[in-house]
Amino acid sequence: MPLARLVSAVRAAPETPLLSPHALKVVAAVDLGSNSFHMIVARVLNGQLHMLDRLQEMVRLAAGLDEQNRLDKDSRARALDCLSRFGERLRGMPASAVRVVGTNTLRRARNAAKFLASAEGVLGHRIEIISGQEEARLIYQGVAHYLPDDDRQRLVLDIGGGSTEIIVGRRLDPVRMESLYVGCVSLSREHFPKGRISSKAMRNAETAARLEFQPVEAPFRALGWQAAYGSSGTVRAIGSALAARRDAENGITLDGLYRLRETLLAAGHVRELKSLGIGEERATVLPGGLAILIAAFEALKIERLAVSDGALREGLLYDLFGRIRHEDVRAGTIASLTARYHVDRAQAARVARTARAAFAQVAEAWGLDEEEGQALEWAARLHEIGLAIAHSKYHRHGAYLVQHSDLPGFSWQEQRLLAVLIRAHRRRFPEEVFDELPRKAARSARRLAMLLRLAVVLHRGRVEQELPAFTIAAGKRSLRLHFPRGWFAHHPLTHEDLAQEAAFLDAAGLRLKYS
Repeated sequence: MPLARLVSAVRAAPETPLLSPHALKVVAAVDLGSNSFHMIVARVLNGQLHMLDRLQEMVRLAAGLDEQNRLDKDSRARALDCLSRFGERLRGMPASAVRVVGTNTLRRARNAAKFLASAEGVLGHRIEIISGQEEARLIYQGVAHYLPDDDRQRLVLDIGGGSTEIIVGRRLDPVRMESLYVGCVSLSREHFPKGRISSKAMRNAETAARLEFQPVEAPFRALGWQAAYGSSGTVRAIGSALAARRDAENGITLDGLYRLRETLLAAGHVRELKSLGIGEERATVLPGGLAILIAAFEALKIERLAVSDGALREGLLYDLFGRIRHEDVRAGTIASLTARYHVDRAQAARVARTARAAFAQVAEAWGLDEEEGQALEWAARLHEIGLAIAHSKYHRHGAYLVQHSDLPGFSWQEQRLLAVLIRAHRRRFPEEVFDELPRKAARSARRLAMLLRLAVVLHRGRVEQELPAFTIAAGKRSLRLHFPRGWFAHHPLTHEDLAQEAAFLDAAGLRLKYS
């Protein structure tokens, strides 16, 4: 679904706003890339973003992945040292003003959960792991915001440390996105060990990159574009190297890349690349980055590539700014899903309203924040999505759809939470799915699941009938529900439904009392 339509859906959807545009004066975005960590800080002034500060450190996180895809001790130490410095700059900023995302290396790392716990501690903010598709969407947003507002179709190419993203879009709307499993760090490690550059190694690296582009080159060429842009440090470094040779006056071309390749081959080792104006750390991954860029030019038939000022961190910042202005792409994604899978919107809205009403009464006692309240509302709107597959075990089908779909705007952790809530909204309370979450997240998820289950039970009749004003009080592992006197006498089926729900919760060590 194009981003413009998603934004229109956001404006139409009756979602609860997360942030006040006037409440935040300074916002920040942090990109934990596979090669570099970036932070950008901006001031919100008169409805616009004004950049205040940029920080970048070459952490080389991907270089620390061993054969079992585990981050080694040195790479974790480099990352934590960098994040402690970033954390000092972010100190005192509210959680709603900061977004931090991890990309390919943290998607791959088997010990990412343990690292993230330490990283969040020194940074002072939550870290989201995003999919390759979401990374591509944010990259396109970062680039597009720095381009003229014309009607030309654009190609955007971003070569990261562990992945390469390709996007074709128009204005702020991506049309097609792909994330390829090849990056400058991984390719350099594999084909240029110890920094040695040879003709055979370069040829093999370019072939490996072309194999990654092969499945997507035809559909992207068929879409076409009128201008092409490259983002990320690799493209900028190559652009600077070409400019130093007066070989990029009108952008990067394939002929220029071929000549740069000959320069690298003549140098024979990355330590000899200082004459190109490339720092030592960037030089170690330049051969792999160059091989990927040559493969992209050849596969996609790119004639000329301009270097963009925008990238993932800028896209992340503008996405956060959209949430501040109540143009949350995630809300549009939920609306799109309900339409695609023919969800009964009236029933979903009833359940969402009641879940929200219950949340408002217990949020303080249970220490739940507004982001968790929003997750509860979205889970309520999607709780019957699995009916599109089959009625039997539809809560399981729905959880699978939500967890494994590409959902614009959502991190992996957010998708996992929605999937857990959908999975747990009916029948036996599945303790095992909560055990797979981090301890703090699991505690909140159990509580949100209890509220969702209660809302579903209270609307089991599926009729447009207002519930009476009810009160709900929360204990550590319990809920106490109170309706007006005599209400149950006129609603015996609801009374029996609550009795059955109390039995389900009791089996999981939870308590539901009602009167």
